[in-house]
Amino acid sequence: MASSPEGLLTIQDFIRWGASRFNAEGLFFGHGTDNALDEAVQLVLHALHLPPDLSAAYRECRLTFPERGAVCELLERRINERKPAAYLTNRAWFAGLEFYVNEDVLVPRSPLAELVEAGFDPWVGSEGLHRILDLGAGSGCIGIACAVYLPEVEVDLAEISPAALEVASINRARHHLEERVQLLQSDLFEHIGDRHYDIIVSNPPYVSTAELATLPEESRKEPELGLAGGETGLDLVLRILRDAPTYLNEGGVLVVEVGNAAAELEQRFPDLPFLWIEFERGGEGVFLMQRDQLTEFNPLFEKELETL
Repeated sequence: MASSPEGLLTIQDFIRWGASRFNAEGLFFGHGTDNALDEAVQLVLHALHLPPDLSAAYRECRLTFPERGAVCELLERRINERKPAAYLTNRAWFAGLEFYVNEDVLVPRSPLAELVEAGFDPWVGSEGLHRILDLGAGSGCIGIACAVYLPEVEVDLAEISPAALEVASINRARHHLEERVQLLQSDLFEHIGDRHYDIIVSNPPYVSTAELATLPEESRKEPELGLAGGETGLDLVLRILRDAPTYLNEGGVLVVEVGNAAAELEQRFPDLPFLWIEFERGGEGVFLMQRDQLTEFNPLFEKELETL
């Protein structure tokens, strides 16, 4: 167990020290936190088996010698291994809900959380919602959150990776949703069968080949399968655009996060009516399209896919 630097006694001491070390070592933040202080809080409290919303009144509590060692060990792992904090704690949050994560899935951080919390309002009327597909589900956080916030809706989680589906299964059980959330091993729509949905929501791989090579070390700890979107980042996005209307009910919608690939998508399809959603809590690169629009422009998507 790591030894504690002299002079550090309280929870706040170790949070401050951890944040200072993180900044000095040039760590990257962006997997649930965006700064060294919040990252240190998350790791220190986890090492002490304390809740993440611990009252500030406890910050001046002194630690025992074993506790100091446990905290230092976890903080040093964050520095030496360059893994996002969520992989060290196996805990992440999405839409106010806690999820289990490991290195088989991306760390949840999508702005789609805000949309899910609102029940897709005002873009979709919740009264007409019966079934949702989370396509490329990873940890299952998006689809499971949909099931929590829309308790009358059934949700399918489609994911190509068996290891990721195991994580999604853990999260489904954690939120007691076995009866309303189904797991499907599928390469996008390949094994969806004759299912149809009111909403298809997806956060697919959309990182271009060039951008992938520039990612910080923390991001490279995530599974490449969940990041790599081909030369332009649109390989899977184009497949989703082409195939989605086949699996949408009349009046259904497709919601997709494309992140930095949004500019490339608009450049390829300057006349398409993408509805880009604005988020109060920040984040961008999420579009919504209706089934009829997807059907109308299907030949364009097919043509673009032929160029890949």
